Amino acid sequence: MGGSAVTVAIYLGLDSSTQSVTATAIEVDDAGRRTIRFERSFRYDEALPEYGTRYGVLPASDPKIVHAPPLMWSHALDRMIDELVRDADVDWSALRAISGSAQQHGSVYVNALARGRLGSLEPNIPLVEQIGDLFSRRTSPIWMDSSTTADCAAIEAAIGGPRALATLTGSRAFERFTGPQIRKFAREDPDGYASTDRVHLVSSWLASLLSGHHAAIDPGDGSGMNLMDLASRRWSPEAVRATAAELDAKLPPVESSWSIIGSLSPYWTKRYGLPPAKVVAWSGDNPCSLVGTGLVSEGLVAVSLGTSDTIFGIMPSPRPSEDGTGHVFASPTGAYMGMTVFKNGSLARERIRDAYGMSWADFSAALARTQAGNSGRTLLPWFDPEITPLVLTPGVRRHGLDAADADGNVRAIIEAQMMALALHSKWMGVRIRKIYATGGAAANRDILQVMADVFDADVVQLETGNSAALGAALRAFHADRLAEGRPLPWEEIVAGFVTPKTDAKLRPQAAHVATYKKLMDTYAERERAALG
Repeated sequence: MGGSAVTVAIYLGLDSSTQSVTATAIEVDDAGRRTIRFERSFRYDEALPEYGTRYGVLPASDPKIVHAPPLMWSHALDRMIDELVRDADVDWSALRAISGSAQQHGSVYVNALARGRLGSLEPNIPLVEQIGDLFSRRTSPIWMDSSTTADCAAIEAAIGGPRALATLTGSRAFERFTGPQIRKFAREDPDGYASTDRVHLVSSWLASLLSGHHAAIDPGDGSGMNLMDLASRRWSPEAVRATAAELDAKLPPVESSWSIIGSLSPYWTKRYGLPPAKVVAWSGDNPCSLVGTGLVSEGLVAVSLGTSDTIFGIMPSPRPSEDGTGHVFASPTGAYMGMTVFKNGSLARERIRDAYGMSWADFSAALARTQAGNSGRTLLPWFDPEITPLVLTPGVRRHGLDAADADGNVRAIIEAQMMALALHSKWMGVRIRKIYATGGAAANRDILQVMADVFDADVVQLETGNSAALGAALRAFHADRLAEGRPLPWEEIVAGFVTPKTDAKLRPQAAHVATYKKLMDTYAERERAALG
């Protein structure tokens, strides 16, 4: 007698990051098997050179202004779908749901034409040729932008100060947050703002393209705007009024992270032969990475070493940062997440690598042959304006370190980044014993050893480095099961997908821990002195 057929479901997660787009598809069957079936990524600079970006952003003479073309992100979405359906090893007819992740804070401004166009895209014409006239603002400010200091001050003053705003929205006003960016746009280009019918986040804009109508913003990504009441998970009338006139009419609604916002529109089903799969609300890259690293209960933290370096973990109730450096966001799981972000991440490491003509193998070798603590020599890695701590005038500050010393500068940049992560995450109030490492640089075990020694904690590498895309796929799985009346707890959702690499744990070395405990005080003092 033959057994009954096994039912297979595919869930797709997309991640539109600063420099690249990634797709991760997971397969789940009713026999209990779970597999990552598809992973692919490409960089905007290389795949879409016509947009003129460098590291995913447009060149600018002012280092405080950092924008990218929203048309490029849209084009990249279309190209990725085209690439993935060509993979004959995946049965895309089993696609049940799709969700996504996108770089946080970036804003997309579209005019009233989008209301009708999104649902009437022609399948026989490439997406990019049909949406160019929908943008009321041709470029989008992204999370690396730090040009809104005056707008941050105005918003904080209207709410009652930085602490009041942090209590309301989870964060004081940050230059990169969407609210200050909207305020600046309305102030500097009132006609452009008036012609804007909808202000989207990158996440909700890409979800709109998939679903064929204006999509909602989820609370996780909405937390990065200085506009959402963290307690109610709805737009705060006070924060909205403090930002720009008539903004309440231009914002999409906030809906839960597991909302089914629609199904794939005919553009995608007819052009690419995909089924009308559920489209689940997209979220930000950090909330999705929380799920993609398996942080669905309190006590664990993850460090993402990407374009930005980020430390985050789950918390059952919001505890705003006392010093104003950290953030509390709504988590896609329904709880909250604490997070601290550093702008000078991978690009700072690349600056050091390139300055000395190194490959990444050379970089690792230099790190391995230098001593922990670097003989007390340090570097403040502010190649670009920094978020944590706030540094608006960039510039590297070396202490006892010769700029010509290649090996010394390699160790100094890694030690500085790890000490900054440790110093500026203390507000979270978590005794860190284990760190899940993700992001591109998490593949480098020499870097992770410094992390383990600085934090005095075990560091674990995960099987997949694409935690944001994986988190989006897992969120699609969770939402589909919930919508079908067969909900699963988050621990069961992530089981089998979020697993440490075999023998991949790095343990702190006692002698190095003692060295960094002393050096951290020195680093903190040098940071305070540089900040004035």
